Amino acid sequence: MTRPTRPTPRDVVSGFVTGLFSIPEGMAYATVGGFAAPMGLWSGAVPTVIGSIFARSVLMVTTLTSAIALSASSILTDAGLDPGDLGAVAALTLVVGLWMVLLGVLRLGSVMSFVSTAVMTGFTAGIAVQIVAGVVEDATGYAPQSHNTVGKLVEAVAHVGAWDGPTVAVTGATVAVWAGLSLVPRLRKTATLASLVVVTVVVAVAGVGVEKVSDIAAIHRSLPPLTLPDVGALPDLAWGGLAIALIALAQAAGISAAVPNPDGSRADASKDFTAQGLANVAGGFFGALPTGGSLSRTGVATSGGARTRWAGIFAGAWLILLVLVLGPLAGAIPMAVIGGLLLVIGGELVAGRRRDIRLVIRTSWLSAAAMIITFAATTQLPLQRAIFLGAGLSMVLFAVQAALRGRVLELVAQDDGDFTIADAPTVLPSGRTTVLHYAGSGFFAEVNRLEEQWPDAAGTHDAALVISLRGSAGVPSTTFLKSLDRLLDRWHHQGVQVVICGVPDEERRRFDRGGVSERLRDSVIGDQGGVLATVREAYDLAEGRRRAASATTHRGPAGPTDRPGRPEKESP
Repeated sequence: MTRPTRPTPRDVVSGFVTGLFSIPEGMAYATVGGFAAPMGLWSGAVPTVIGSIFARSVLMVTTLTSAIALSASSILTDAGLDPGDLGAVAALTLVVGLWMVLLGVLRLGSVMSFVSTAVMTGFTAGIAVQIVAGVVEDATGYAPQSHNTVGKLVEAVAHVGAWDGPTVAVTGATVAVWAGLSLVPRLRKTATLASLVVVTVVVAVAGVGVEKVSDIAAIHRSLPPLTLPDVGALPDLAWGGLAIALIALAQAAGISAAVPNPDGSRADASKDFTAQGLANVAGGFFGALPTGGSLSRTGVATSGGARTRWAGIFAGAWLILLVLVLGPLAGAIPMAVIGGLLLVIGGELVAGRRRDIRLVIRTSWLSAAAMIITFAATTQLPLQRAIFLGAGLSMVLFAVQAALRGRVLELVAQDDGDFTIADAPTVLPSGRTTVLHYAGSGFFAEVNRLEEQWPDAAGTHDAALVISLRGSAGVPSTTFLKSLDRLLDRWHHQGVQVVICGVPDEERRRFDRGGVSERLRDSVIGDQGGVLATVREAYDLAEGRRRAASATTHRGPAGPTDRPGRPEKESP
């Protein structure tokens, strides 16, 4: 599918909505972290433009998040630096950017490929809950004292009597206007902007007494300020910068899953990480705090109709223009309007994952458990720990499923030369050649379980065995080689002729290195031929050897009556 590279009218509108939205939300996040409010503004300017230019998740908006703001404040304080020192903040933003670029260049973003749909669903839902919990005060007028995500929601509900009436009314009106406009197809994409403007105007005209953006800090008409990093502070911020980089990776990880590229192209976590790094390197020189992929701001962009990466570029450009032209007027936006719209965005994120949630629950209890555990971790632990816990869960989940997936099957020769699939016999039949197919990966946990599924050859005589490995045993497992060696011992002890077919070149080299080839001299057939042709070749070789061995032992070919078990099939 061709990627759209030209901006669309929807991108212009979406960029305007996102840029306008970035004014109050950016200032609020900066204030929460103990920074000057304008720094939150500039975190949505240059970094957003640069991040959108280079990101592979084309709708991802790179900007300040609450988790990054809080972490940045803590790291500066721990390093003995003042969060109000612009040089120190610029140094921290630069360090974060350099770590992000390094991790992206090293392709460490590929760790996200180990995160299953179940884990990513739990993570995205947890982030949505974090967004909702983060705007409780703006939406209700009540400030929870809990620092825990779920605790904030529980505390807010428990103190519903302390909610501020006008604030709740404005929040409710914002959600209601958005919902009403969303019912009209033509207005759906502009519902976020329209509800923000309509409710803000009504509140201003009616003189409703609620907190406004201007109550956080005044917005002056100015361009992003040029700032120089404090070079002397760089060593003290090195490890703290890495911590913020990991937090940003964890937050951005859910964006490509929750908001796929409209053009159908695949995202690339490593390149997204590099894009965020470049955004921070540039932002460090223009008054920005550390930034990363923001799920909430990306949600605003997509809700506003974003179609290409130009939506993010316009968002940064619109923000600068709005501050220059309408700076003081933007201060009239009620914080309750922002709270209401973020409640909508959080709800949309969860609603967008409903199908995945149902699919995970219906798939298996292991997947459901992984989703629930990741959701709980995202709401209770630092985000970088939650996402890596999720990656670990994904790998454990894969290991368990892989260990249970492998099977040993019998390929039964038919008169027409084809083979049918049947369950492997528990006892290896005497007097004939049996063809078995190993359907597995060679993964060590799987091998240990399957070793007892191979037919017992303790009482077998005058038998041959063909083992097909085509498409199997692809994992370079020492356990598989040792298991095969033990099985060969058993079969050879009973005089069973063994031929292995469908062995790829790489697996054959492992046979050579592991000494298996010496046990199977001239009895290993590659996988270059057709599937059935390879099996037939192995069958003919094994059957010929069985008959020769039988003739040597009994001084003559074994007759059909000497072959118990299943009826003999002629050589295919």
